This record gives sequence, structure tokens and C-alpha cells, in this order.
Amino acid sequence: MSKAFGIVNFAGNHIQVDGLQAYRPVGAFSFLGRYRTIDFPISNMSNSGIDNIQVYVRRKPRSLTEHLGTGRHYNINSKRGQLNIMYTENNRIGDIYSTDVAAYIENMDCIERIHLPYVVIAPSYMIYTADYSTFLSEHIESGADISMMYHSVDNAKEAFLNCGTLNINKQKGVLSIEPNHGNAKNKNISLDTYVMSKELFIDLVKKAHKTSSMYTFADILNEECENLDIRAVSHRGYFAAICDFNSYYHANMDLIDLKHASDLFSPDWPIYTRTNDSCPTQYFEGSKVTSSVVSNGCLIEGTVEDSIIGRGCIIKPGAVVKNCVISADVVIGKGVHVENLVVDKHARLIRGKRVIASPEKPGYIKRGDTL
Repeated sequence: MSKAFGIVNFAGNHIQVDGLQAYRPVGAFSFLGRYRTIDFPISNMSNSGIDNIQVYVRRKPRSLTEHLGTGRHYNINSKRGQLNIMYTENNRIGDIYSTDVAAYIENMDCIERIHLPYVVIAPSYMIYTADYSTFLSEHIESGADISMMYHSVDNAKEAFLNCGTLNINKQKGVLSIEPNHGNAKNKNISLDTYVMSKELFIDLVKKAHKTSSMYTFADILNEECENLDIRAVSHRGYFAAICDFNSYYHANMDLIDLKHASDLFSPDWPIYTRTNDSCPTQYFEGSKVTSSVVSNGCLIEGTVEDSIIGRGCIIKPGAVVKNCVISADVVIGKGVHVENLVVDKHARLIRGKRVIASPEKPGYIKRGDTL
């Protein structure tokens, strides 16, 4: 049993994914046709032996709540483990007040009742795998007040623009947390993943709440860099941040590449998700599928190239799907050509014969739409 409980935080106000976010929180986004983005932090916790997990939700909770259910599909210990969905009921006007600190304050009694000495906090909008038990052990051994995870990238000028970055000294101490303004290609991107004692976490939340109603937890950590021993821990392997529409599209498309997928998925580190009882996908005579990820329950009669196909989709004869991310229960009609698109759930593309967006700016077909 781990010495820590887990918190999966919601995406903050700096995360804006046009289209998709209007219907569900980022944690409920479909990923690779089979998963939701929140499956990755919860699976990391479950695989690390953390079986007491709080998931925070602040808006559009239905789809995420349905997906999480009791949490038993995450292989959480059936006797002592639990996954709790923590809702925020802050009715003040404006998103600037709807912060993670406000959510923690609202649910502080639930946090204080947990009899575990440490807390591991992870975001719901980042895709990566990490052993939090090792993260926790190294934190305890270091004697630091807080340990933070980061990933070094060389494309920060055009990517991760809504993410935080860590300013680190030679001893891996965190000097400050700063937004990525795209002014340098090499940056240490913060994974918004922390480990600390429960007592320190509670003290910081209360201090942030007292300092400003707009403060996030990252704000108070940045302010305390001079006063606390905050250590940076490097992450290795595949990493993606779903921080805008383009990053969502490219994170899906990147994992069509087997090398990238092998960096993320391992038989020894399963990613759990909610499944349904559906039949295997049927490929009819005349169909052609290349370099794609196709989920269960689909009927494929047309051509699919370099695409992600969600559960229960129908690709009619003569249809061409190229460089697309298709969500569940979508119909691509006979002779329809779609390219460089994200197609949301339940959409029907049956009348417009060519729906093609630019590769540099992928298009979006909204949920339940008919074209």
C-alpha cells in the first residue's frame, strides 16, 4: 500500500481546446479512439499502488462521471481502495475564481480525513506514464519539501504555449515557474505533477486562498520557491499536453507511429479504461486500411489512411478518411472524402462529398452534426 493518496486535478483556465471542450472537460476527451485522457493519470496512480484517489471536476461533469463510474475498471484495490469524484459548487461569476485552490478549499474536509502522510497531484490534460511510487520514494529520500516533475523539450517555440515551465538551477532546485511564451525552443515543461506531505499541501492551499481568490496551486508554488526546497525530477518517455486544439490532434496522430506508441504503452504498465461489450471491427471486401488505429465495433467498407477511428464508426463504400481523428459512433457516408479533421461523436458526414481542412490547421466537425 502506498504512503500517498492521489489527486487528479482538472485543466485550468489556461487550457482552451476549441470545440471539444464545449461538451466535456478535457479529462473526458477521447484519445486514440479507445481511451480518455484521464485514464493515464489514474492508471499511473493505480499501477503505482495508489488506491485512494480524488478526481476533481468543475464543469460539464456528465461524460466524465459516466466514464469513471466506481473506478473499479482502474484495478483499484476492491477492499481498501476508492475513487472519489469531487465536484466544485462555486457559483461566483467568472472563471478566474474557479481555480484548483478554490476546489480544494471546498473539499478540504475530505482531504483532511485521509490518513496518509503524502499526496501525489497530477493533471488530467497530460498524456504520459510514470511510476509515482519511485517518484515518492526519491522525494522522501531527498528530504525536499516538494518534488515536481518536468519534461525537457526542444520545440517550445511552437508547442506547449499554454503550459508552465520550470527555471531550474544546477542542483535541480526550482527557482521559478513561468509561462511558456514561445521565446526559446529548449524549455523544461512542467508536468503539473507534484509530491509533498499532506500537511504542507493543506498549508499551501490555505495560504493561496488567503492571498488571492484567483490564485492557483502553481501560483503559490511559484511564490514559495524562495522559501521551500522544491526539487525538479526529469521525466523520460512519451509526453504530450492537451492544451489546445492542435495539440489534441497531433497527440493522437503522433501515436499512429509505432515508435512513439511503444514509448507510451508497455505490457508491464497497462492503461486502464472503461470498456464495453462490442464485437470486433468488420472489414468488408473493397475496404483498405493503412497506418491507422481502429477501435472495436466499426464497419469499414471504404478507405482509411493515417487516422484514428473510434468505437462503433461506419465508413461507407467509396468513402476516404485521411489524417483524421474520428470519435465514437460517427458515420462517413458513401463517396465522402474527409481529410485533416477531428470529427466529434455522433456526427453524420453524408451529403458534403469533400470536407478537407489544411494540414497546418485541422478542422473540427461538432458533436452530433450532419453534413
